[in-house]
Amino acid sequence: MNGLFNILIHIYAFTAAVPFLWFFVLWIGAYFWHRDGKRATKLAMDVTTLLLIGCVSVLFKQIFGSSFGFFLILLFFLIGYGLLGNFQYRVKGKINHARIVRLLWRVGFLTLSAIYLLFVIIGLGKSILSV
Repeated sequence: MNGLFNILIHIYAFTAAVPFLWFFVLWIGAYFWHRDGKRATKLAMDVTTLLLIGCVSVLFKQIFGSSFGFFLILLFFLIGYGLLGNFQYRVKGKINHARIVRLLWRVGFLTLSAIYLLFVIIGLGKSILSV
């Protein structure tokens, strides 16, 4: 069981190392499978968001020396869920959990993509300046 867990960790680490490469690979695969660009984009965004959560967490740890990055991302997702749920309840009188999660996941993709690019630039700058 431990060997299987290590294999899964290595597969995730490999795919999370370059999340945008996997975005394009998934988009091309989904586009050829479904022949629908909008559906392919949504699927690629959803899978890449999971990879970006891990990447941004690791980059946060390397830049700031703290392993709080994952929990900070989780905190923002939970706060966003609470705010969106409150807004939806006030407007419609009921909460559609699937819609909130979908919106939050897609906004998370955009936000985490920007943070990922920023952290990569900062990390490269720190590496160059430390030499």
